[in-house]
Amino acid sequence: MNSLSAPIAAPDAAYYQQALSRQAQLTKPPGSLGLLEDCAVRLAAMQRRAMPKLEKIHISIFAADHGIAEEGVSAFPQVVTMEMVKNFAAGGAAVNVLARHVDAYFEVVDVGLLQPMALPNVISHRAGAGTANFSRTAAMNDEQLTIALAAGRAAVERAVANGADLFIGGEMGIANTTSASALAAASLRIPAAEITGAGTGLNAGQIDHKAGVIDSALQHHQAALQTPLDILKTLGGFEIAALTAAYISAAQQGLPVLIDGFISSVAALLAVGINPGCVDWFFYGHCSAEKGHARILQALNAQPLLNLQMRLGEGSGAVLAVPLLQMACRLHNEMATFSQAQVSTA
Repeated sequence: MNSLSAPIAAPDAAYYQQALSRQAQLTKPPGSLGLLEDCAVRLAAMQRRAMPKLEKIHISIFAADHGIAEEGVSAFPQVVTMEMVKNFAAGGAAVNVLARHVDAYFEVVDVGLLQPMALPNVISHRAGAGTANFSRTAAMNDEQLTIALAAGRAAVERAVANGADLFIGGEMGIANTTSASALAAASLRIPAAEITGAGTGLNAGQIDHKAGVIDSALQHHQAALQTPLDILKTLGGFEIAALTAAYISAAQQGLPVLIDGFISSVAALLAVGINPGCVDWFFYGHCSAEKGHARILQALNAQPLLNLQMRLGEGSGAVLAVPLLQMACRLHNEMATFSQAQVSTA
């Protein structure tokens, strides 16, 4: 776990200023492209190049089961986790369709399904057969946490080895919005009701039950919830731990990250708590319709690129934002300057 606290270099300030200077010379009023300008300038600084590019996209979907599902906190049965992993492997999920559209490298990592699955395109890096029910005991032990974190680091190593320009992490695990809500409530020191939403489609009464389960667990584990890693070990999912480590590792290796919705953003919040320097390497794909996501984005001081009222997960909202980042790069690189186009400046 010590590698998670290893220093993170900031994006290159000189390239940032150079990119800002170019933006000021392009044939448009200053700031008229809004966040697209900021994205291009930040990518130039991250990639240490005058002309940023996003050609190779790496998507890792981490899948695991959750013991807290025993408490009736999801609208879907637990078997759906494994069934969806089969769907990912067969290329039939929403994120598969989007990944093909942006020509991304796509992989699924089994970090802790109830049963191992021998499927093509599924990497086994198992921390256990699902987490324990955190309403009764810690979700995982030290060894399991170490394995789950290593799964995230290994995914980033594969991305770097493949020459990726951008890393996207996704997740699959029935009841994982319950785990993410508990992690967020513990991290932000707020009641569960302020952050707990419908997840896979709960009604108002079921959401109240879900928040009550979380509040009881927070009370039960109060003494153990000291550091972000303590919180992750006690309340987290194996796939959320993998995402957390992947985000930190990507920042340590200078690889930009595009973050998905509620669960992924909770992992980002934990990552920043563990190693604050990683926040400079994050982009946020969208604002989810899941109740707590706006609160998490506020805590991260994040500006999401899209708001499409999505709450699917899987990394889908992040992949949808990839073309925006690619267009930001192309605008930055290919627009004429005022002098080139012989257009008068203000």
